[in-house]
Amino acid sequence: MKIVVLEKQVPDSTEITVDKKTGALIRDGVPAITNPDDLAGLEAALELKDKNPDTEVVVMTMGLPKAAEMLKEGVAMGADKGVLLTDRVLGGSDTCATSIALAAALKKVGFDLVIAGRQAIDGDTAQVGPQTAERLDIPQVTYVDEILVVKEDSITVKRSLEDVEQIVTAKLPCVITTLSGMNKPRYMQCDNIVDLCKEDKIEVLTNAELGIDPETVGFKGSPTSVKTTFTKNVTDKTEVFTLSEQETADMIAKTLKEKQIITK
Repeated sequence: MKIVVLEKQVPDSTEITVDKKTGALIRDGVPAITNPDDLAGLEAALELKDKNPDTEVVVMTMGLPKAAEMLKEGVAMGADKGVLLTDRVLGGSDTCATSIALAAALKKVGFDLVIAGRQAIDGDTAQVGPQTAERLDIPQVTYVDEILVVKEDSITVKRSLEDVEQIVTAKLPCVITTLSGMNKPRYMQCDNIVDLCKEDKIEVLTNAELGIDPETVGFKGSPTSVKTTFTKNVTDKTEVFTLSEQETADMIAKTLKEKQIITK
């Protein structure tokens, strides 16, 4: 089985500024990390490889050349190789355009199962995984909290939604999106780090290899636009309530229901 894990390099900071002209995040000078939901997806793939050594795990991302360092970390954790999509024409892509590029790369690389994090902490859209599945015209299962069974032609998983859990079986090939709490990602291994020094395991794909129409990606191919951005003011004002035990319990329950944390 060949598993491709989609990763994204995201800012490791809450102090993010936005380009007022383009609406894109300004990432210069901001430290970057691997998106947490994506790390869970990589760990899930590596656990499948632990059970079946014939499994091949590939980490893939679209980004600037420096994103290769994130892919190397994935290989150091146990992935077999990394694939980096990087090209000027891809810059500024929204989720729609990103899914076009990722789908093209996946078709080129080949796969049996695609694992993506539920969403990225910088955009919080949860759209790239499902949109990529649509581009590939294959099944998708989102909000996966556990992989239960993998067979030659199907996968069975547990989905965790706000108020219910579901057991879902999908035909392979398919795309699943994972939750960060489903596991604890392993550390990088010394042997794998040494191997990286001996052999370059990162494949770079540009639009010359992918053959994507430049009008469908980047800023030109992105239908999403940011009208305005603002920073929410934070104050030290605190609302204080003096209530009985029963009134306090009722208020907590009401607040949890309003936030859809509980339903009853």
